[in-house]
Amino acid sequence: RTLAPQILSSCMPQNHGGLWEFPGGKVEEGESDQEALIREIKEELDVEIEVGKQLSSAIDGRIELCCYRARIVSGEINLREHSEKRWVALQELDSLPVPPADVPAVQALQAQL
Repeated sequence: RTLAPQILSSCMPQNHGGLWEFPGGKVEEGESDQEALIREIKEELDVEIEVGKQLSSAIDGRIELCCYRARIVSGEINLREHSEKRWVALQELDSLPVPPADVPAVQALQAQL
């Protein structure tokens, strides 16, 4: 059985807009994108991941959002910074309210359908 790829989206608390975003964050000085994603996911979701190929890259103003295929290799998701998580199909991403900076990334991912 083949499973359709799903995207993890996490909801920011209401006091931060209650919008849905991709887990991850800023790349620190000296880090690769992949190293930053591993660190950020551990901090935000308390799981270890393996990062695969880059799926898309989109720029909105001064923010570049790179999306990567990743899989959880250990741990269970424990939300540390978000109020909710949801696994969604790629074509369902535009049904979630997202921050403006995430819109180009959602469009880039959906263009791959």
